[in-house]
Formats: sequence, C-alpha cells, structure tokens
Amino acid sequence: MRVCLASTSPARLALLRQSGIEPLALAPDVDEEAVAADEEARRGTPLSPAELVLLLGRAKAADVVARVRREQPDFDGIVIGGDSMFEIDGRVYGKPHTAEAATERWAGMRGRTGVLHSGHGVFRVRPGADPVEAHAVAEASVSFAADVSDEEIAAYVASGEPLHVAGAFTVDSLGGAFIERVEGDPSTVVGMSLSTLRRLVGELGVTWTDLWNRTA
Repeated sequence: MRVCLASTSPARLALLRQSGIEPLALAPDVDEEAVAADEEARRGTPLSPAELVLLLGRAKAADVVARVRREQPDFDGIVIGGDSMFEIDGRVYGKPHTAEAATERWAGMRGRTGVLHSGHGVFRVRPGADPVEAHAVAEASVSFAADVSDEEIAAYVASGEPLHVAGAFTVDSLGGAFIERVEGDPSTVVGMSLSTLRRLVGELGVTWTDLWNRTA
C-alpha cells in the first residue's frame, strides 16, 4: 500500500521513516491564512487552536489528494496531511521565522507548560473511487526547564533549528534537552501523532502494519 505525505516537513518525513514507512512527499499548495479567514468568516467566530490545525491539516491533505488523482490516476493508498501549533497562556504560536522572535519566545517559555495541537487529515485513495477521509486532533502538553540560561537560548537560536518549527522548539533534536516533560503521545510534538494516525488509518479500513514498506 502506497503512502503520500502532504508535507515537506523534515520532521514529519523522518517520523514516518522511523516508523517503517517511506512515503512520497508532496508539498501542498494551500494559502493557510486565506483558508482560515474564509472559515472564520463563514462561521462568524474565531477558530480555536484545535479547530485551526484540523482545518489546515485537512486542507493540505485534500489539496495533495486532488493532485495525486490528477497526476497518478493509478494511486492506491493513503494520503496524510497535518498541521501543528503551540499554545501557551491562550496565545497560539506557529513558526517564529526570525532569530529575534525565537529568542523572545524562549525567554517567555522557560519554566512553563504549553500545549502542542496537531491536526491530522487522512484520505484513502483508490483508482476509480471517491476518496474517503478520517480526521482528528491530537494534543500533548510540553513543560520547559526553568533554568535554561540566556546563553543556552542564544546558542539554540543560532543553530537555526527553532526558527522553522511550530512553537520554536523540537523534542527529538537539539531542543530536547530543554524539555523536562511531555504528557501525551510524544510523536505529537514532533509533528504528527503516530497513535492517532494508526487509529485514523484503521477507520479507513487499512491495517497500520500494511503501510510498512521500508527495509533495514
């Protein structure tokens, strides 16, 4: 069974590979701000963090599904999309992009706990049939060490790692040493909850182990 990841995130790609899955990775073409604005206008109320990541994860997956069906009509498998955001004290943070923003965030996060929200959209795609979708949000709380020094923050920011990840931190790379506790599925903090993906794939009639296609 084929697997397509609707993302070019190195962390999400590495997570699937570590789980025995070598996916086709395609970048979705989604204007995230426009999608969110349209949905909020339709509803007349702001989206919660969980609602926002689910909306965007599903939109990314749907965009790639349309592309796969157009360019690879014989595709028979699963398409996975996701989106993540970090919430602390009611404020939602995506990627900081700049060193200044990442430094400011870390100065405010040390010694505190926030929640990583991860939205998942999964489609079962078959030739000659309409795609079928399952979706869900996973959440994990992350507690940061209180004694992270300004010098450590500066060195971490200088590494470039926190600039392009939701919340300005990783748990599976350089940032892991500054995190004291994760409550929930740890893979959620990496970018996708593997336990959630397994459940969604099962809802679509696919056994998780049938997706294993990597050899040692």
